[in-house]
Amino acid sequence: MNAPRRLVVAITGASGAAYGVRLLQALGTAEGWETHLVCSPSGLLTIHHELGMQRPEVERLADVVHNVRDIGATVASGSFRCDGMVVAPCSMRTLAAIATGLADNLVTRAADVMLKERRRLVLLARETPLHLVHLRNMTTVTEMGAIVMPPVPAFYAHPQSVDDIVGHTVGRVLDLFGVEHAGLVSRWRGMRATLAAVHSDFPTQETP
Repeated sequence: MNAPRRLVVAITGASGAAYGVRLLQALGTAEGWETHLVCSPSGLLTIHHELGMQRPEVERLADVVHNVRDIGATVASGSFRCDGMVVAPCSMRTLAAIATGLADNLVTRAADVMLKERRRLVLLARETPLHLVHLRNMTTVTEMGAIVMPPVPAFYAHPQSVDDIVGHTVGRVLDLFGVEHAGLVSRWRGMRATLAAVHSDFPTQETP
């Protein structure tokens, strides 16, 4: 039997706790994946405020749960094999700590490990408007190898609910790690029908 692929999921205190929770739910149904959850104290507060969920409800969604203060946890070491990490959502405080190498809790330490081991690190940075330090921190972590992925709604997919918006972003995150999923992402199929409706002389089918 093949060993499971592992993904670290961190939830911090920015608005958008639904992204982290939905990601855990999706990974829970994905075959061959093991999730390691780390929640910051502010992340747990935001989960309760935005989703009405208690800590045990969230932790049950993960295979392994780590205390944010446990810097001796498995995910704090580069020798612990995993495919990468997603911080969803990623607060500007967490972004700043990652950008400066400040590994002061398990979220930022695990992220630091991903960067030094050249593993995939995806940050769902959640703030608006952005000031100069936010932008510079995003540039810094990108130069270090992270992927900054603000959870921007894909209106071209014609979402019908908040759940559709969250699901689309989560599906795109799963794509980055090669996780098989269905029903989350409305794949882009081009605009030929739209262009034909706007421009009567535009062909509705591609020519071979």
